[in-house]
Amino acid sequence: MATGVALAIETSCDDTAAAVVDATWRVRSSVIESSIDQHREFGGVVPELAGRAHLTTVGPVVRRALDDAGLDPRAPAIDVVAVTAGPGLVGSLLIGLSAAKAYSLAWDVPFVGVNHLEGHLFAPLLERPDLQWPIVTLLVSGGHSMIVVQRGPGEHVVVGETIDDAAGEAYDKVARWLGLAYPGGPEIDRLARQGTGGALKLPVSMTGDDFDLSFSGLKTAVVRATEKHPEVALADVAASFQDAVAEQLLRKLRRVLEAYGEVRGVALAGGVAANSALRRGVEALADEFAIPSLLPSLAMCTDNAAMIGAAGLHRFAHDGPSDLSLSARPNWSLSEVS
Repeated sequence: MATGVALAIETSCDDTAAAVVDATWRVRSSVIESSIDQHREFGGVVPELAGRAHLTTVGPVVRRALDDAGLDPRAPAIDVVAVTAGPGLVGSLLIGLSAAKAYSLAWDVPFVGVNHLEGHLFAPLLERPDLQWPIVTLLVSGGHSMIVVQRGPGEHVVVGETIDDAAGEAYDKVARWLGLAYPGGPEIDRLARQGTGGALKLPVSMTGDDFDLSFSGLKTAVVRATEKHPEVALADVAASFQDAVAEQLLRKLRRVLEAYGEVRGVALAGGVAANSALRRGVEALADEFAIPSLLPSLAMCTDNAAMIGAAGLHRFAHDGPSDLSLSARPNWSLSEVS
């Protein structure tokens, strides 16, 4: 069981975040500073711009998190500094790690590096600390799509994942093709609510019995189908694409739930967990299997430091502190986290 209080820092991509979390999974503060406006004109995150934004915002964001938690920034009553060590953009990760090490040395407290994806798996605990195990989590974001069986905090097995593009990546690329603003996921979701799914015929990939996913072919199919049928309304294209993504994800999730009959909850995690069609589908599956649906609030879908704090407290309690020589791990797989 985790104990103590953590200051957490998250800088894996473009958002700079800090939070204070305690071992009862209570979030005492959570601050997120977005730099998305700097990236929008480029249609995606520019690593150099993201790194520069972290450099200027990480200090003020940490101070705000400490202030909001009622802690003295000169000598805060914390037990560990938790920080995202990967996966993510290497430059962004290094800035967060450097800041965490500096605070650790200045305050004479240990620090622990956290896997960003494991952080997402801890998000349900921050809103449902009494949840029952095991649960199945569909983790979908801009860089990752996977299905994870969790038997307890920090006890997880990846049973299926994308063999190419992530769902969020496909959303952004399709949105760019359709001339929509970045980030593409919310724009397609908004348009899809006004359209008719199936108006544009699109394939659903990975129809086999395994649990893996694929979205590269779907992205290409949208390009070819819209070139062949330019008369299809933009909202109908968005609805058709969104339905195809959700159908694949939910079909695979259903198979996992059937294979692991003792499951006591089904959760969503990651940025794409904010998608309305996916949330409705997971709720319907939960009703069908008579288990709770653990849908994160929109604040917990996006990258945040509170989830890093929760995962950090667990890792610190079970594995001890990280060495100050720890460096960024931009390709750190969740399967490598024991």
